[in-house]
Amino acid sequence: MCGIVGRWRFGGAPDDGWLDVATDRLAHRGPDDRGTWRDGEVGVELGHRRLSIIDLTPGGHQPMTSASGRYVLVFNGEVYDHRDLRHELEGAGVRFRGTSDTEVLLEGIDRWGLRRTLERIDAMFALALWDRREGRLALARDRLGEKPLFVAASAKEVRFASEMKAWWVGSVRPPAVDRAALAAFLRYGYVPQPHAIFEGVTKLAPGTIRWFDGASVRDESYWSLPPLEHGPVGEAEQRELVELLAGSVARRVVADVPVGAFLSGGIDSSLIVALMARASPAVRTFTIGFDDAAFDESAHARRIASHLGTDHTELRVTGADALDVVPTLYEVFDEPFADRSAIPTALVARLTRDHVTVALSGDGGDELFGGYDRYRRLRRAALAALAPRWMGHGLEAIASAAAARGASPGRARTVERLGAGIAAGGGAGLYRSLVSLWERPSDLVGPGEVRPEPVVTGRWPVGRDDLVRTAMAADLRGYLPDDILAKVDRTSMAVGLEVRVPLLDHRVVAWSRRYARPGTGMSAVSKAPLREALAAHVPPALWDRPKQGFGAPVGTWLRGPLRPWSEDLLSVTALEASGLAPTPIRRRWAEHLTGRMDHTFPLWAVLSYQAWRERWLP
Repeated sequence: MCGIVGRWRFGGAPDDGWLDVATDRLAHRGPDDRGTWRDGEVGVELGHRRLSIIDLTPGGHQPMTSASGRYVLVFNGEVYDHRDLRHELEGAGVRFRGTSDTEVLLEGIDRWGLRRTLERIDAMFALALWDRREGRLALARDRLGEKPLFVAASAKEVRFASEMKAWWVGSVRPPAVDRAALAAFLRYGYVPQPHAIFEGVTKLAPGTIRWFDGASVRDESYWSLPPLEHGPVGEAEQRELVELLAGSVARRVVADVPVGAFLSGGIDSSLIVALMARASPAVRTFTIGFDDAAFDESAHARRIASHLGTDHTELRVTGADALDVVPTLYEVFDEPFADRSAIPTALVARLTRDHVTVALSGDGGDELFGGYDRYRRLRRAALAALAPRWMGHGLEAIASAAAARGASPGRARTVERLGAGIAAGGGAGLYRSLVSLWERPSDLVGPGEVRPEPVVTGRWPVGRDDLVRTAMAADLRGYLPDDILAKVDRTSMAVGLEVRVPLLDHRVVAWSRRYARPGTGMSAVSKAPLREALAAHVPPALWDRPKQGFGAPVGTWLRGPLRPWSEDLLSVTALEASGLAPTPIRRRWAEHLTGRMDHTFPLWAVLSYQAWRERWLP
């Protein structure tokens, strides 16, 4: 795992020192080695920071040039099946100089071409490939978006980077905030691709190759989400899933450095650790625990670890410990990010990096197998998609009145969301209401700043099962890469930890699309296939409980130790300076402080933007 950065100034340009500084701004992603490559005549510059995982020798140094001399590559990621590909290439006469997976990838590209190679490999990655013979640049990203790649293109040049902060060198400052992207962030808590928070910057979509032939640009999709099918799940299909997962785990524990795993005690991480334990005699696991019982899963993780015989490390986190992380988040994320689970994720990444260099995680299970509570809510509320919009506005008014009379904040919020979904109209409106932090971000940034969003597109069905399946696909395309995987990448790479995600093997994804059937015996809503796989290794009594989630008691902190920090960022002066409307924000802040309503999520979005802006746009 590494960091990559570069640019192509069309027509050539002399070395101005930009590349060296830009490369070193990604040193946290690759503390073990650095490399740069330039061709001043054509204006191409490639930079790389390396976290050594496979082949710790200089043989893995990047940028790397193919044996033929045609291609120059910078690569961030891992090719998990590189040994099999190496044997195939050696059989075809390729002679390797080292043992790195990067060299295998590069020689595969030289022999098979970029698209065919990417279609073949089992990998997570973002890469830039300069074709010296054809004089063109290719950028590419893995199938599910595990690794990030930001791109800024103009008539004069194209830039790319694992993180945008690499570009802001010397007097070069970030461009203006894209106000429409800001509106989308306030709704979802992340900036959905292809947008980025800055004007003129995009995120490369997962499963995509972007070709630059000078100022000419073309996108090519080499993978897309398989279509949904309705196949029954019998013993043979369940056995196939277990074999796919076991193979994925086995490939992802291969490294020349110590490997461990995150363990929350939930279904997904427990299954990954169980499969690791089956393949390895000594597995290291890591978890954190909070004093607040509503957010503490450490006892569950401890029982799973004891049953599987792992070498388990647990860190007890006090409120003060967690609060120390909050100011650092806005250095880690150079784009606004409001998922509060970034706090425990950053803490467990720090703990894990003290002991190992690679960690496996259970991310992806909820999106693939229907584990989120919103899927169950969608099934229950499916008929509401047919209700007239005036009924939704009425429910919103009822929720507001109930909260004012002292009703449960949680129940009032549920009614408010349902009303907002009905008012928005159709299945898409219901889904949007369930994932929105601010239902009407135009109230904050102005109606002219809101444009059609990529998260909820096309026609949405109203049948219960079809609605859930469509929501799961939307999460796989948007929420998973732009929130979950972005969170894992930034918090882990900030401390030089590589995180691998076995559930996102593309063959496992394809299986889930063939057999996930919400509302049937093998229910995707309850993650039944994963439950059955885990039960073969761990008694259900140790893990069969309501989903808890991986979060932090931010709502309580806002009323307590984080209140002074919040008051500063939510002052009328601070909000107006950011171009945000103070009235709706200050109203929710006042309601939250009284305890009448729980506005943790929308307030955390605004606070995250304000703190991010304070760091990057002072």
